[in-house]
Amino acid sequence: MRQSFPRVVTVEPIVDTRSGPVLQMRADRIVAALDTFRAAFPGVRPFYATKCNTHPGVLRTLRDAGADFEVASVQEIEALAAIGVRPPDLIFSNPVRSREQTARAAAAGVSLFSVDSAEEVRRVAEEAPGSRVYARLATWGEDSVVPSEGKFGVDVTGAVHLLLLARELALVPYGITFHMGSQSLAPAALDRPLRDVAEAMDRLRRAGVRLEMVDIGGGFPAAYDEPVPPLAAFGRVAAAGLANLPYPVEVYAEPGRCLVAEAGTFHCRVIGVAERPSGWWAHTNLGVFHGLMEVLESGGELRYPIHDTRGARLRRCYHLTGPTCDSQDTFARDVLLSADLREGDELLIGSAGAYTSVYASRFNGFPPPRVVMV
Repeated sequence: MRQSFPRVVTVEPIVDTRSGPVLQMRADRIVAALDTFRAAFPGVRPFYATKCNTHPGVLRTLRDAGADFEVASVQEIEALAAIGVRPPDLIFSNPVRSREQTARAAAAGVSLFSVDSAEEVRRVAEEAPGSRVYARLATWGEDSVVPSEGKFGVDVTGAVHLLLLARELALVPYGITFHMGSQSLAPAALDRPLRDVAEAMDRLRRAGVRLEMVDIGGGFPAAYDEPVPPLAAFGRVAAAGLANLPYPVEVYAEPGRCLVAEAGTFHCRVIGVAERPSGWWAHTNLGVFHGLMEVLESGGELRYPIHDTRGARLRRCYHLTGPTCDSQDTFARDVLLSADLREGDELLIGSAGAYTSVYASRFNGFPPPRVVMV
């Protein structure tokens, strides 16, 4: 059963959406979120999950605030290099890469790679000899709103074997990692993986391998339409698990959503209102294919906070849908908005800074949203 926490409602200034939807990102909120994360996880080195929001303004804000970066492709490495982030300071946490991606990353200066198969260990040894590698443990992500686990990871025995193989191939068996899923709502989700980490470290020590790093991954939540547990609750579970490791190591984390989601607000325009047998519908110039894909990925469980700028006292339930001809292009149902909502009115969709603009496409020819940093 999920716990109930106090709800936070924020209001954003209006921006011009006549030419299309706009994602407004607040730099001050990104910095505040990074400060909150550091306070919740003292001594943990945060590597921002670049895939979450790749806008140069977002990346510069995090760079200037002292964050490091986790990448999943050479293209992300190049985007970060363009703003002055040094490749040797990056971690490459995508545990399966094409041979070309590994070679190009190593040529750029990246030397720390995640692995979760013997094939990948051998590929790193061939394309990035001498690199440091860290094995990814499997997790289950049962309490994640956007489940993302199952594709990657090995068990404790598998992780031990991979890191021993790395030593045989003249790589550096550097660490171990896991990922508890995306938008996790259960701080206890960190407990079992950290116990597995401790077991793997102990078995590796007996085999003559001493690790230098543990990466507790990402999945830390942001507040959407419903409140979530505070990051401090996750930090307490992490601290307890890390205290039980067989020896001290440097600790990394890969926060993404929790750093940028609440800093972003979509501003979009109502293009039509219609009453149908299924209820009242508001069509907007923003849809699932313009950045709200996680609504479909979560089966509608991820609900963004939404309000309109008309602000009428009389309210009505609306289903909110995008401008395309696809019937899946519906991003919210039964949302209370002004009863007299009409064409030209503005909708504000909060907590939209994560996994939105990076998913946007030109489906049906409609342009993706414009991103504006404040």
